[in-house]
Amino acid sequence: MSIRTTLADLDELRGQVRGDIITPEDAAYDDARKVYNGSIDKRPAAIVRCFDAADVAIAIGYTRAHSLEASIRGAGHSGAGFGVAEGGLVIDLSPQRWVRVDPEARVVQVGGGCTLADIDHATHAYGLAVPSGTFGTTGIGGLALGGGIGHLSRKFGLTVDHLMEADVVLADGSLVKASETQNPDLFWALRGGGGNFGVVTAFTFRAHPLSTLIAGPMFWPLERTQEVMRFWADLISGHAPDDLTGLFAFLTVPPVPLFPEPLHNEKVCAIVWVWTGPEVRLDEALASARALEPLLDGVAPIPLPALNSLFDPLYPAGMPQYWRADFIEEFTDDAIAKYAEVAATLPTPMTQIHLFSINGAASRVPSEATAWNNRNARWASILFSVSTDRADEPVMRDWAVSAWEALHPYSAKGGGGYVNFMMEEGQERVRATYGPNYERLARIKAQYDPENFFHLNQNIQPAS
Repeated sequence: MSIRTTLADLDELRGQVRGDIITPEDAAYDDARKVYNGSIDKRPAAIVRCFDAADVAIAIGYTRAHSLEASIRGAGHSGAGFGVAEGGLVIDLSPQRWVRVDPEARVVQVGGGCTLADIDHATHAYGLAVPSGTFGTTGIGGLALGGGIGHLSRKFGLTVDHLMEADVVLADGSLVKASETQNPDLFWALRGGGGNFGVVTAFTFRAHPLSTLIAGPMFWPLERTQEVMRFWADLISGHAPDDLTGLFAFLTVPPVPLFPEPLHNEKVCAIVWVWTGPEVRLDEALASARALEPLLDGVAPIPLPALNSLFDPLYPAGMPQYWRADFIEEFTDDAIAKYAEVAATLPTPMTQIHLFSINGAASRVPSEATAWNNRNARWASILFSVSTDRADEPVMRDWAVSAWEALHPYSAKGGGGYVNFMMEEGQERVRATYGPNYERLARIKAQYDPENFFHLNQNIQPAS
C-alpha cells in the first residue's frame, strides 16, 4: 500500500483522535520523523501524536484496519530506530509528558512520553528520585521496559524493580492495568521484556529519598588503563558499599569549558563516581582512587537532575550512531588488556565505551522475579560510535562490530546484551539476552499479542 493511498483515509482518523496527525505533506514532517540516532532515515506514512490512551487505541485500530506496520515512539532513543516504521504509522507518545508526585507515599506516576529529565525535575523538588538512566533525553518508556540501568543501580536497583503499576493498551485496543495483583503475568513481562506486549501510557514507580549527591569524573592517561581498570573492577566487585558506584569509560575529552584545556582532545580512561552516602565518609570511600593520582578529579556535590543531564548537550539528537553491547560477570587480566587495546582505536572524537556497574542492589533480585534475566552480571557494556558527519557511518559501524567481536569472548555466559543498548542483531541475540526467561515471555506474548503486532523491538516471538 502506497503512502498516498493510505493518506486518503486519514480524515476519518483526524476526526477521532485529540492529538495531531503529521503526514509527508506537512512542513513539520521531517522533524517529526527524526529519532535520536541520525543514521535512521525512515519515512512513515503518518505520525499520530497520541494525547492519551484513547488516541493510542484508535491509532492501533486504524493501523490494523489498513494493514500498516506500527511503531511506538516515546523519546525515540532506540539505537536501532524502532520508533519509526518505514511506510507505516508512528504511534508517538511525546504529548504524554506529565508527572504526578505523591511525596508522602513516595509514589510517582508518569506519562508514557516522559523523558528522564521530566521525571528528575518533578521528583527532585520533593527530595525524591526514581532510579533511571544517565541521559536526561532518554524516554522512560523504552528505558523502564528494557530494564533501566544507571547511576543508582547499585544503590537502589533497576528501574523495573521500582515499577508498581502500568496502564497498557494491548494489540486489540483494550486498556488494562498490570501490577502484582492485576494481570500479574503481563506485569512480570513488562519488567524487562521491552515493548513486546503493548503500549504503556502510564507508569507508577516507587521513589527514594535523594536530592543532592556527590558525583563526577576522574580521568587518567589511556596508558594507565590496565592499572586503573583492575583497581576499579576489584573495588566494585569486592568491598565497595552500595553507596558507591563507578561508571568506567573510555573517551576523548571534549574541548568544552567543563574540562581543563590541557586535556582537550586527549584519549583517557575515566571513572564517573557517584556517592549516595554521608558526605563525611566520602574521603574514605574515594581515598584509594585518589591515591592513583588522576589527571582530573571532578567529584563534587551535584543535584541528580544535573548529573543525569550533564552530557545531554554533547550528544544532541540527530548525530549518526552505531552501538554494540554485552554483559560481563568478571574482568580477567586478559579481558582488561583487550579493553585497553580496543580503547586505543576509538574511531571518532565522540565515540566512547561505557561499563556500567550493576551489582549491589540490582543483583539481589532473583533472576526469575522479573523478565530482566541478567542479575548475575556485574557490569553492562556499551560501545557507541558517534559522529557529527554521516560520511563516518561505515567506519563507525565497522569499528563497533570489530571491537565487539574482540571483546565478546570475555562477556557473560549466554551471550546476551542489555536490550536498550542493542541494535537489530537477530533472534539468537534476543533469546540469549533473556535466557531461561525467554520461553515464559513467548507464552505471555502469545496471550497478549498472538499476531506479533508489536514487533518493531527486540522481538519476542509468540509461542506457537
